[in-house]
Amino acid sequence: MKRTFAAMILGLGLTALLAMGCGGEKKDDAAGAKPAAEIRIGGIIDLSGPTSSVGAPYAEGVKAGAAYLNANGGIGGAKIVLDVQDDAYNVQQGLSIYKKFAQEKVAAIQGYGTAVTEALTRMAAKDEIPYFSASYSAHLTDPKTAPYNFFTSADYSTQVRAGLKYFKANWKEARAPRLAFLYPDHPYGLAPIEAAKEYAAELGFELVGEATVDLKAIDATTQLLPFKDKKPDFIWVGGTTPSTAVILKDAKKIGLKATFLTNIWGSDENLLKMAGDACEGAYSLQAAAVYGQNVPGMDALMALAKDQPQMTHYVRGFVSMLVMGEGLRLAATKGPLTGASIKAALESMTDYDPMGLAPKVTFLPTDHRPSMAVFLYKISGGKLTFVAQESLERKAEWLGK
Repeated sequence: MKRTFAAMILGLGLTALLAMGCGGEKKDDAAGAKPAAEIRIGGIIDLSGPTSSVGAPYAEGVKAGAAYLNANGGIGGAKIVLDVQDDAYNVQQGLSIYKKFAQEKVAAIQGYGTAVTEALTRMAAKDEIPYFSASYSAHLTDPKTAPYNFFTSADYSTQVRAGLKYFKANWKEARAPRLAFLYPDHPYGLAPIEAAKEYAAELGFELVGEATVDLKAIDATTQLLPFKDKKPDFIWVGGTTPSTAVILKDAKKIGLKATFLTNIWGSDENLLKMAGDACEGAYSLQAAAVYGQNVPGMDALMALAKDQPQMTHYVRGFVSMLVMGEGLRLAATKGPLTGASIKAALESMTDYDPMGLAPKVTFLPTDHRPSMAVFLYKISGGKLTFVAQESLERKAEWLGK
């Protein structure tokens, strides 16, 4: 846990192996080819659109990860050059940015949202460009349909299953617990719903209602009022922080009493400011440490932030860049960096520890699920407080679902 990523990089001496295929300049001398001066990485992230409240800090974490790698020797001496572009959560804008990066022959891409990621899945496979996303949709983990897609969090379906598993294990009443769903009518919001319903039924939950709430919603009373009579014990909230805050405040306003479970983008340090005491008691699913938590890599991460306030999404962006960097490092030990060689290197990664900031990551050639571990936090006393880690089986029937 205490071994840092820097220690794995410093002694490699891989520069001769990076001479081809990684997007940098190449020069020849009497001793042969010199290493590439740089490795170009693209970034396609929402910095101004409907999810920018979480996309912007995530992007800053990705940038911090690249800075950390470069400060510790880069990849065998080659510097990572990261170019983050704003897709505004718009598919056409994301496609345009991707085409630019493909023409520039970037080594890999740090992506973001579900709709854009899904639109680019086939193109990334055709162009052999490893594509890391902040969309954790389960179907992106199946190499048969998404061979060049990777991410570093347990997928959305695994996250919901983990939360339901925890609630059922701690349920004390004789009757079945009642469950309702609120989510945006969007690929991101819809991604885990079918899996969640199936697992909820398997565990013995009673589904009592569901409704959609837009990511830009300013009122959710219409969706919440029907729930009052059905009295759900638990309500899944699948939006981002702003819409989650609206839901929690409106639930308190109408007197709807339930335990809320928010997804990975729905609870962060800003929720505490936006929802106030309405978020007290809500649970949050996470796949990395909360910013400032006492874990091995946090001191290094906070030093990079230079006393600027950050949040949990920043941590996950940093972790995503660390894991990509490890894939680049592993590929470089075997020869020139190409999309295919980076993919193969990532698929050989076993129990990689991202500085203790997130669960260990393993990718397989037949299974791109990085981890089956999920952190649960509870908002208690105005703080995100760690509650438990739930780990699920790596069931074959859950791959891609």
